[in-house]
Amino acid sequence: MKTRAEPLGIEIIVARPDALEADKVFGAIFQYPGTHGHVRDLTPEMEALHAAKAIGIVAADPMALCLLKEPGAMGADIAVGSTQRFGVPLGYGGPHAAYMATRDAYKRSMPGRIVGVSIDSHGNRAYRLALQTREQHIRREKATSNVCTAQALLAVMAGFYAVFHGPEGLKAIAQRIHRKTERLARGLEEAGFKVEPETFFDTITVDVGLLQQGVLRAAVKEGVNLRKVGETRVGITLDETTRPATIEAVWRAFGLLRKDEDFAPRYRLPEDALRTSSYLTHEVFHMNRAETEMMRYMRRLADRDLALDRAMIPLGSCTMKLNAAAEMMPVSWPEFAGLHPYVPEDQALGYKQMIDDLSDKLCQVTGYDAFTMQPNSGAQGEYAGLLTIASWQRERGEGQRNVCLIPVNAHGTNPASAQMVGWKVVPVKCDEKGSIDLVDFRAKAEQYSETLAACMITYPSTHGVFEETVRDVCAITHEHGGQVYIDGANMNAMVGLSRPGDLGGDVSHLNLHKTFCIPHGGGGPGMGPIGVKEHLVPHLPSHPLEDGIAGPVSAAPYGSPSLLPISWGYIQMMGGAGLTQATRVAILNANYIATRLSGAYEVLYTGHEGRVAHECILDVRPFADSCGITVDDVAKRLIDCGFHAPTMSFPVPGTLMIEPTESETKAELDRFCDAMLAIREEIRAVEEGKADPENNPLKHAPHTMEDLVRDWDRPYSREQGCFPPGAFRVDKYWPPVNRVDNAWGDRNLTCTCPPMSDYAEAAE
Repeated sequence: MKTRAEPLGIEIIVARPDALEADKVFGAIFQYPGTHGHVRDLTPEMEALHAAKAIGIVAADPMALCLLKEPGAMGADIAVGSTQRFGVPLGYGGPHAAYMATRDAYKRSMPGRIVGVSIDSHGNRAYRLALQTREQHIRREKATSNVCTAQALLAVMAGFYAVFHGPEGLKAIAQRIHRKTERLARGLEEAGFKVEPETFFDTITVDVGLLQQGVLRAAVKEGVNLRKVGETRVGITLDETTRPATIEAVWRAFGLLRKDEDFAPRYRLPEDALRTSSYLTHEVFHMNRAETEMMRYMRRLADRDLALDRAMIPLGSCTMKLNAAAEMMPVSWPEFAGLHPYVPEDQALGYKQMIDDLSDKLCQVTGYDAFTMQPNSGAQGEYAGLLTIASWQRERGEGQRNVCLIPVNAHGTNPASAQMVGWKVVPVKCDEKGSIDLVDFRAKAEQYSETLAACMITYPSTHGVFEETVRDVCAITHEHGGQVYIDGANMNAMVGLSRPGDLGGDVSHLNLHKTFCIPHGGGGPGMGPIGVKEHLVPHLPSHPLEDGIAGPVSAAPYGSPSLLPISWGYIQMMGGAGLTQATRVAILNANYIATRLSGAYEVLYTGHEGRVAHECILDVRPFADSCGITVDDVAKRLIDCGFHAPTMSFPVPGTLMIEPTESETKAELDRFCDAMLAIREEIRAVEEGKADPENNPLKHAPHTMEDLVRDWDRPYSREQGCFPPGAFRVDKYWPPVNRVDNAWGDRNLTCTCPPMSDYAEAAE
């Protein structure tokens, strides 16, 4: 919080809740339960904040909320926290899915999108991502949110944990955790130790005076890590995996020889903070207790997804490549998955060796001198990189530099990240080929020469072209005292062929979930480590528990390190020659698609030799004018063909950005091209008046199995509608819903898991 608040001019006051002066703050955040175990009803604090027109936020442990009063019942406006306790491994710090819950009044200000309920073209219930509030794409240079990675895969894991256990099971787990903590505390108190607080959930603090170091060392010998609190106390937290043998080992570390044999349920929860409301009332949390049923439930959900195991995912700018099983296996090993982020360093030497080796390999790939693994996403990597530049400039006595030049074709997170570090964003024009307008760039650099902090560019460009002026852009920036941030989102087109550090870049982030094979997981987990030149190394993000020139950007020293074996394994198995060949094939595949589809579609941007980089943009805007067919129609029709749609309307509205990656065979590329060419002929039929402008396969796409079996009154055949070129006959992907009514869903947002009957009523 301190790191993020400082560039925005926000003062952080760290104090006990009792010291709150509500009229002097615009908001306050409380930990619940507290880091030393305290549990308190925060209703008075919330009332005081509201009286002062301030906002109350509670960072709450969802496992504790199975027993303790929920933040909303205390009047909190926003609740945040981690869902790690719902069945997600510690992973030496991550990945873990955070959650954010708000009062209804704030829902349209939340970053990201909300899963809501709408209806499809037949009036059936359809889930969708509602309320597009990714303000970095809307407000651009005025955006103040660079939240990007959604950690969707981890949210799914935590969600399945809740579905399987249900409210009764979760409450039982929380009760067992508390009872174990109570037994441990009672044993220490009976031996004369002072245990705080008097009431708690799963965490206690024990005053051991001068014995602190001895207790901590004795615990390690027993195979237990305890927490140092101040100079005289020890912190202990238990969870559902704690067994009697562990409790006995802790007692031995305190010099106590006793058995954990008293399992009579005893509770020391605060009476005024007990939960009285129900939770997880939706029927899905009550129907999957048997493992076979849970397995089938998961299978049914997976079958509704169109993922890489079915077809090419041609999302431009996202590099949806194969994530080999051999790379991902180590993530589940306890040696990687079971470490706490703050274990003593000598207990994580294997991790250190791997991280150091991965950093060295990434330095070789990029031309930089050092890497930090702390950023959890590409957007956070951007932010960390700009903070690093700002810190270096302050140390040089040039803290006045606060202008960032960003081309208008940049990722929306770029200007948002610059805003977050307190910089002024100055857009730079692009020429008719979609490349940086060098004349405008030079003029802006000269205009802001005394205050130029940096430029942020993407190479290859977001338009899928290797811009030939990249060295000039870097030289101009350096000439006027700025630093160069090269966005590494498109590194899949560079590995082994070109290095951002050699082009003039001072710092870059790498999307390990793109170029280096970490799965996207429906939006996350991601990793966005940054590489820097030597002069910036001392200004990289610091360890969260240590003082450094720059502050931390994540709560864990290495971000989400349990993902790193994936990228390390990928690089190790591919080798230098393999990585270079992968880049060549990625570029070859993109150019093959661009060449096969040119003529039917206009390839919007190419280099001077008519080639693209690793992706290409197809312009479908003319069809809206010629016959009313939109980019949405083309995207939906591709689903009938068995393909996920390419990236729509980014970076150019009304276009499709296609990136096949090196993972796809020529057969799959041809299947995709055949589908796109067939769609073009369907568009031509509308243009020539041979097909009805509103009653044609494109306007009705996607077609479901229900369409196939219900009465057919359309002017085209079932065969044409449901089995277009590209679609498999036997293993066809059937979308679960028809076209979703996005506007209806935004007007009638439903995101609180009401009973299924409510959905049926909403669709009538």
